[in-house]
Amino acid sequence: MKETYRRILQYLGRFIGIIGIIQLVPLALLVFYPEEIRWIHCFAIPGILSIGLSYLANLLYPIQSEERLETHYYSLLVVCVWIVAILISAVPWLIKGGMTFTQAVFEMTSGYSTTGLSVVDVENCPHVFLFFRSLSQFIGGVGLVLIVTNFFSQRYGIHIYMAEGHTDRLMPTLMGNSRVIFTIYLGMIAIGTLAYIVAGVPAFDAVNTSIAAVSTGGFAVRADSIGAYSSFAVELITIALMLMGATTFVIHFLVLRGKWKEAFDHCEVRFLVVFLPIITLLSFASLNDGPVFDRFRIALFQMVSCITTTGFATVNDFTVLPAAMFSLMIFAMIIGGESESTGGGLKQYRLIVSLKGIFKIIRETIYRKGMVRPIYIRRTGRRELLEEDEMLSVSSYTILYLLLFLVGSFVFTLFGYSLQDSMFEFISSLSTVGLTVGITGASAHPIILWTSILGMFFGRLEIMVIIRAILLGARDIRHKENL
Repeated sequence: MKETYRRILQYLGRFIGIIGIIQLVPLALLVFYPEEIRWIHCFAIPGILSIGLSYLANLLYPIQSEERLETHYYSLLVVCVWIVAILISAVPWLIKGGMTFTQAVFEMTSGYSTTGLSVVDVENCPHVFLFFRSLSQFIGGVGLVLIVTNFFSQRYGIHIYMAEGHTDRLMPTLMGNSRVIFTIYLGMIAIGTLAYIVAGVPAFDAVNTSIAAVSTGGFAVRADSIGAYSSFAVELITIALMLMGATTFVIHFLVLRGKWKEAFDHCEVRFLVVFLPIITLLSFASLNDGPVFDRFRIALFQMVSCITTTGFATVNDFTVLPAAMFSLMIFAMIIGGESESTGGGLKQYRLIVSLKGIFKIIRETIYRKGMVRPIYIRRTGRRELLEEDEMLSVSSYTILYLLLFLVGSFVFTLFGYSLQDSMFEFISSLSTVGLTVGITGASAHPIILWTSILGMFFGRLEIMVIIRAILLGARDIRHKENL
């Protein structure tokens, strides 16, 4: 047992160096904004110290090629990796000043989890800090663990990768898989940036907004989010990027290889093609003020923002929206994006499996069990049998997710907020969306912020990974003679 935790610390030692390098990346912007050189120490201090600590740790306790963790301990390592990344990345905000520890942790949890809730006044925030937020969403969107595993061996890195809940194996090797995902991810961001610039968006805004859209993160560099540009072209570009970000990388890979039929013959793609127009039309119908075209723009943009869990907005105050549209937004945020995408939420795949499970139960109440046909599901062009174990696993996760949603919403109501606003705000945290009715702001109570932090953390890492890590750590603490 002692050896196991020693190896976890060895892995963390190497990882701290990676986070240290990330702290230094925003300093590249000083070439374009030399007047912000006064903030150099905010990133240089934690960056250099992290790299130095990592070097010392690797020198004293190098990872041997034959050393590996027991499989179930990789969940604990993944949780530790995320906590360390968030804490180190909170340091620049603390050095800068103007933020409490809780607010700094909240901001970076929101960044790495690709949520987009913020306590920052973006209109008066230095460019290096705004880019640092976007960088955290870039890393969180493509996968914090995906980046980490590239610094470990092929053999053992895959265990860390799988522990975070990834199953998207596009290539035989982890390095090949990472290369394909990075290429797709960077390609979408580059195309989005160019499209924004053509549409008249300033270059700095274009880069940051493209990163936030593809990562489905939603960090905006304008106080009014996408609404600040008052451009239908910008909205259309953002809608396209949000949808691409919330689409599994497997589908992108198939499209790039020209396998269009397999890409569109996937249960989640089919679901979105049907579901998105329905909720958009229902939202449009609920809006009764303003020109028809403006109402349609609002309905379409906000429904895409919710279902992709991006969190961009073209509306300044969601509390003035009709109750019907408000409810649809909550429903869309619960469902979320596709599995193995940058989107959060319960995930469309789990909803589809749950619905198929309900349909199976209904059929079994009508027909004799022996006469009921098996349930199948479409996955990238293949018709696969849906196993009982998978339906049970999905149902269990769905129940846990909804229970967490109710508990978090209840905590918010304790501070005097209405149930409707509390449900909206907490599901925005849990599904890593980032839309807000004003509850989680700079003036929010620390308990509100920590409740949101936990929601974002559970939502991004997925509940079972964290529960497994907690139970494992608790078990070992009870048997502390083994530590």
